[in-house]
Amino acid sequence: MSDANTLLSVRNAKKSFRLGGVLSGKEIIAVNEVSFSLSKDKPDILSIIGESGSGKTTLSRLILRLLLPDSGHIELEGKDVNAIHGRREVLDYMRRVQPIFQNPFETFNPLNRVDEFLFATAKNYYPKDKESLIKQRVEMALLAVGLSLGEVGGRYPHELSGGQLQRASVARAIIPNPKILVADEPVSMVDASLRMSIVNLFQDLKNKLGTSIIYITHDLATAYYISDRIAIIHKGFFVEQGDTAPILNNPRHPYTKLLVESTLDPMPGATSLADGKVSTGDEEYLAVGCKFAARCPHVMDICRKVQPPETSVGNWKVRCYLYPETRAE
Repeated sequence: MSDANTLLSVRNAKKSFRLGGVLSGKEIIAVNEVSFSLSKDKPDILSIIGESGSGKTTLSRLILRLLLPDSGHIELEGKDVNAIHGRREVLDYMRRVQPIFQNPFETFNPLNRVDEFLFATAKNYYPKDKESLIKQRVEMALLAVGLSLGEVGGRYPHELSGGQLQRASVARAIIPNPKILVADEPVSMVDASLRMSIVNLFQDLKNKLGTSIIYITHDLATAYYISDRIAIIHKGFFVEQGDTAPILNNPRHPYTKLLVESTLDPMPGATSLADGKVSTGDEEYLAVGCKFAARCPHVMDICRKVQPPETSVGNWKVRCYLYPETRAE
C-alpha cells in the first residue's frame, strides 16, 4: 500500500500478450516487474526511455488504465486501478491522469472545430458549470500553453500548424486540472524547430500548475533536457532508474551505455539512436535470463539463466549482475 505522500505507485506491474494465437502462440511479457512512484509533495518529470518495442507504450496504457495489469499494483492516491468500477470512478481517474498522444492530428476529429472539442471536454468534466465558466476554463488552458481562443476559435485541425495543434492537445489534457500527464512520444510528430517549445511547455506546466509528467520517449536528447528522473526500459524491465544527469553522464547498465553511445550529443536537437545498434525484435523478449545477454559485452553464465534482481548503486537502481552488492528495496 502506498503512503499518504504518494501520488502514483506502480509496484511489480506485469502485462503479457500472446503472439500467434491463444493456443499456439508464445507469451511476451511486455511490462515485467516494473516499480516506481510519484510524490504528491514534489511534482517532477519522469522520462521512460527505450527503443521501439521495449514496452514503454504498454506501460503508459497501464498508467492511463486503458489496460489493466495481469499482476502487481498500480495505485493512484492509494486506490488500486483494478478496484475502479463504474462511470463515475473511471471519469474521476481520467480527470486526474490525462494522456497526450504522439500525433496531434489523431487527437481531434478533422470534421469538428478545435474549440468545439475543447468546450466539449470541459463540459464532460464539469457538467454543472455555466457556459461562461466553461469558456473561462478553455481560455485558461489555452493561455497556459501559449495559445488563445482567438487563435483556435472556429478553426479545423488542418488549419493549425503541427505545433499549434500539439499545444491545443496539451490544452485539452489540462482542462480537467490533472495531477499527472502521460505524454507518449509527444514531440516525434512535430517539426524539429518546434520540439523544444513543446518540451519547455512541459516544464512550465510542472512549475506553474504543479503537474507531474510521465514522458515516454526513445529520445535521450529531450529526456536529458526535460527530466528530473529517468527510467530505462528494455524488453519490459526497468534496467536502470534514478536522477537524470548521473545516469546519462555515467550509465551503469550496459544497455543504457549502448543508448548513450548511440546518441551523438546528449543535448536538445541531437540524433537519438544510431541505426543497427538496437534491436526491435521479439527474440530478446523470449530469452531466458537477462534479456540483454546476447548483446552484452560483460555477459556471464548466470546472465543467460536467471533474470538479475534490481540492486541499488549509489542513488539509483540497476538490474544487472555487475552490481550485486545491495539489493534494492
